Amino acid sequence: MFRILIPLLLLVQFASAQKLKKADKEIVQYLQQQVGYLSSDELKGRRAGDPGEILASEFIAAKFKEIGLIPKGDNATFFQHFSINDGKELSEGNELKVNGKILKPGVDFFPLSNSPSANFNAETSPSLNEKGQPWMIDIAESIQENKDNPHFDVANLLNDKITKAKDKGASAVLFFNSSSLDDKIRFDPKDRSEPTPIPAAYINTNAQKAHLSDVSSSFQISAKLSISPKIRKARNVVGYLDNNAPLTIVIGAHFDHLGYGEDGNSMIRTGDLGIHNGADDNASGTSSMIELAFLLKNSKAKQYNYLLIAFSAEELGLNGSKYFVENPTISLSNVNYMINMDMVGRMNDSTKTITVGGYGTSPSWKPMMDAVKKKDFSIKVDSSGTGPSDHTSFYRKDIPVLFFFTGLHSDYHKPSDDADKINYVGMLKIIRFIQQMIEADKQEQKLVFTKTREQQTSTSARFSVSMGIMPDYSYTGSGVRVDGVSDNRPAKKAGILTGDIVKQLGEHKTSSVESYMQALSKFKKGDKTTTIVMRGEKEISFEIVF
Repeated sequence: MFRILIPLLLLVQFASAQKLKKADKEIVQYLQQQVGYLSSDELKGRRAGDPGEILASEFIAAKFKEIGLIPKGDNATFFQHFSINDGKELSEGNELKVNGKILKPGVDFFPLSNSPSANFNAETSPSLNEKGQPWMIDIAESIQENKDNPHFDVANLLNDKITKAKDKGASAVLFFNSSSLDDKIRFDPKDRSEPTPIPAAYINTNAQKAHLSDVSSSFQISAKLSISPKIRKARNVVGYLDNNAPLTIVIGAHFDHLGYGEDGNSMIRTGDLGIHNGADDNASGTSSMIELAFLLKNSKAKQYNYLLIAFSAEELGLNGSKYFVENPTISLSNVNYMINMDMVGRMNDSTKTITVGGYGTSPSWKPMMDAVKKKDFSIKVDSSGTGPSDHTSFYRKDIPVLFFFTGLHSDYHKPSDDADKINYVGMLKIIRFIQQMIEADKQEQKLVFTKTREQQTSTSARFSVSMGIMPDYSYTGSGVRVDGVSDNRPAKKAGILTGDIVKQLGEHKTSSVESYMQALSKFKKGDKTTTIVMRGEKEISFEIVF
């Protein structure tokens, strides 16, 4: 297929490129163009659901069309749309009036982020708590008492007061803080804790001083409290190369990145985050996938079909790939194996080593990789079929996987991950290796799948024990949904099953994956504890031995 090279402003790895054949030089230049665009400021970090992600997906779809791939998304398009639950937000219509004065939602007051919706109209006073009425509770004394307590948790304080108020007949709670100390109470859009037993809201200090200064008075309160899910829309890009073969190989790479780091996944913890361009993570893998698709389109080896997928929302927990395997646009029973490229742009020219994960997911991988005589790099293998990238979703469906990766670096998840730091010749070597491995595979039968050890994705917690479960990172309810259970590990031995929702580990509530990891950090090898899970509508307790 004919393609036009845009004149380059910058030659990459000039000395190395001079040694390449003409066809390979062109591939290197295409890689530079594609990585350059995908990681440009114009796309503003390709955050899933943002305009930059849409631009990136349109660019990839145009490349798929140029190559001659068949659209395999929704409704005969290249795009497979899905929703991301982005937490919670204040619904339209939130309202609070104090003696007829209107308070501004999100500024003067807000419902607590785990509050149920409610409407009420009553006369009440901070100094008089009546059954069947909303209560007004000043937390100033508790804040003063705990101002030097490093273990003080204001969320636990509020939940405790709400529970006690409900037990004494309160219909709702309005909190305020009459002290000058910052209580750090904010609306938490990522809150996944259990709903409060009665509606609850917080009135900030300025509004309290303006409208509730005399705490001995009675106030006419009118309130409408409502929280709704905050939904982001994202899309995978899916193209199909049909060679009329019985089996299909999936080749994937995620194309989303962090935007400005709004989701809390930047390695920059303070100050102005800036655009996270994600040249290596993962414009490198996306561009490599596009070039590999072009090579396979023009290959004489037609023993397999190829499904090319650019996944979105990988950075939020493999959302795009998980959505695809649950809503495949071809039959997964015809998928032979999946190859994933994530961060393949930083091959070190001195060590010339890459890591290939998933090596243990099929006994066929060794002879297939050994069959490629010219490697141009050393390979460090990792047997695990799981990890923090999209091949994990396919491994969960008992599909053999390989994961190509050139390693972490100091620019990982930082604005400094830019196109001028990419080793484009190194990317070419990986593309050629995968191409040759696929073309040399004449088995024409499905690879045998084997289970491997589990590997956790990253977290801010540090822990030395594991239950042996794979969390479902796309689960949006309260708790940790079990997406897989490893053999011969504590969870398996205790009887925990895929689909169970872990609600508590010992005395620690596990409302999210992060809180689950934090709970694990409290235990060491040999410890025993109890875990509580929901299995359907039933709550079950298991003894866990680490």
